[in-house]
Amino acid sequence: MKYTIVLALVTLIGCSTAQAPAPEPSEQQEPTIDERSYQLGVIGGFAEVVGVGVKRLALSSALSPDDMDALIDEAEKIIARNNAKAYRDNDFLVTDLFPVEVTEGKHVILIYNDPVLEEYNALKARKQMLIDEGAYEGAARKDIARGMGRLLSYPEERIERMLSESE
Repeated sequence: MKYTIVLALVTLIGCSTAQAPAPEPSEQQEPTIDERSYQLGVIGGFAEVVGVGVKRLALSSALSPDDMDALIDEAEKIIARNNAKAYRDNDFLVTDLFPVEVTEGKHVILIYNDPVLEEYNALKARKQMLIDEGAYEGAARKDIARGMGRLLSYPEERIERMLSESE
């Protein structure tokens, strides 16, 4: 009986000192991930939804030319693996859906399947024609933004809300 009590005490003492207490939740570190890996993960997710036809067009984050250079080769492989196509745009079609500052001087990867790139370029050309004619305002300007929203497969209600928020 003595041995059982001693053994139980030794076991309890050993268990209580064997592990440090778990850190408080506020002391736990957030997981870290490098920016390149994060961007490639986002691109992979968007490539999948485009590849299966859920979205017509998706966009990478707008990145500096150097940052885009650092990931474009891998991004193109990921996009192709998901049955989609990639186009690096260094002159992104800016509309009233997004502030110009988001893409100014930056590059964006368009993730798409045919014929979306042709539609995107036609929308860009139409915007430029309206600018050249001094007519890129009012309803014509909103139509360009709506066209871009539709390429991105945004619901009509969301497009209208984004346009009203940009005013």
